[in-house]
Amino acid sequence: MKTFLKTFAAALLLGVAAMGVAKADPVKIGVAAEPYPPFTSPDASGKWVGWEIEFIDAVCAEEKLDCVITPVAWDGIIPALTTKKIDLIVSSMSITAEREKTIDFSDKYYNTPTAIIGPKDQKFGSAPDDLKGKVVGVQVSTVHAVYAKKHFGSTASEIKEYQTQDEANNDLAAGRLDAVQADSIALGEFLKSDQGKACCDLKGMVAPDDEVLGPGVGAGVRKEDTELKGKINAGIKAIRANGKYDEISKKYFDFDIYGGGGAQSN
Repeated sequence: MKTFLKTFAAALLLGVAAMGVAKADPVKIGVAAEPYPPFTSPDASGKWVGWEIEFIDAVCAEEKLDCVITPVAWDGIIPALTTKKIDLIVSSMSITAEREKTIDFSDKYYNTPTAIIGPKDQKFGSAPDDLKGKVVGVQVSTVHAVYAKKHFGSTASEIKEYQTQDEANNDLAAGRLDAVQADSIALGEFLKSDQGKACCDLKGMVAPDDEVLGPGVGAGVRKEDTELKGKINAGIKAIRANGKYDEISKKYFDFDIYGGGGAQSN
């Protein structure tokens, strides 16, 4: 009888342990529900691919997290995090003091310069005086929108906001904008496209403003989720140390995306 009870108790404990593993919730990774190559884009089958997807997959694998990509509208991505519709924002979101009033961030995982592009047949630069009288397009709820209003608001004729970067790029190509400000890598991808090649070129990089643009891009996390933040930071550190970060980056870039040398994405 004692042997039976011991066996039963052991089986019961194993069953409870198994149930605990089975009930482990996946980590919902929020990405903006729009193409943002080369960082995040859906392929022909609808699967999300890109540098940022491979990056977070590597971090999750390192920390043994069950991560699920969850597309969310960009302008609602922080509310989606705070209301627990997603658990982590991995969508080229810049670390800023304003955002840190609401959410927390992981350590920086990339940093790239911010650029201005415009029509090929117009010669101008990226300083406020260069954009005098021009209509400048930016994506809504980004550091670029904040920066453009702060630095170009007194010289540009209008700072026009768009729900997606694609919409701003399309209006530039159609002649409805004079310039667009955004992350240099994302704009570089547009300039390599047939549409971008036909219409536009790089005008220059904007002047630094760390208060607006922040120190780099991080993963957004709820303030109370300190354990998850710790795991993401540990994963970032691990893949940078073991070479996985560089291995992924070399598939997409021929320069150091981590250091970047300036302002960054959204």
